[in-house]
Amino acid sequence: MMIPGKQMRGKGYWGLQVPGWLLLGYLVYAQGITAFGYDLGVAMGTQEPVSAITAVGAAFWYGFALGDLLIYIPLLMTGLIGHACARSWGPPCLSAALGITVYWPVVCLAALVEARGAAGWNLAGETPYWTVLPLISLWGAWGLFRVIRGEAL
Repeated sequence: MMIPGKQMRGKGYWGLQVPGWLLLGYLVYAQGITAFGYDLGVAMGTQEPVSAITAVGAAFWYGFALGDLLIYIPLLMTGLIGHACARSWGPPCLSAALGITVYWPVVCLAALVEARGAAGWNLAGETPYWTVLPLISLWGAWGLFRVIRGEAL
């Protein structure tokens, strides 16, 4: 039953909103907090210790955490709110955030591959990365396609 004045929300809408808010929550917890101190992220278990990925690896992951805190998290939150409220600025903000969502998992996976065998790189296992990051990137690409085509309402 439709409520007068309310648009029925389709699967594309919910397919963006629910995973989007889950990703945002994860980013705030895993990346936003880490941006205030990489060691804090290690202690929380959301970041790899320097002993496993070298100081350069930790600097790389910290750079992502800071970028996420300053750019990605606000942009994704703004995009999700604008999308949910059907504001004209929602799709552009959400599209920008989804572009980042496609991009960063690819960069991280490429870095994992290139770091294999590097001195000091002792990552215990790559399976969690290869399980989750492609799914995030695929969801971002799907969402970006839907938003650009105007099919995500």
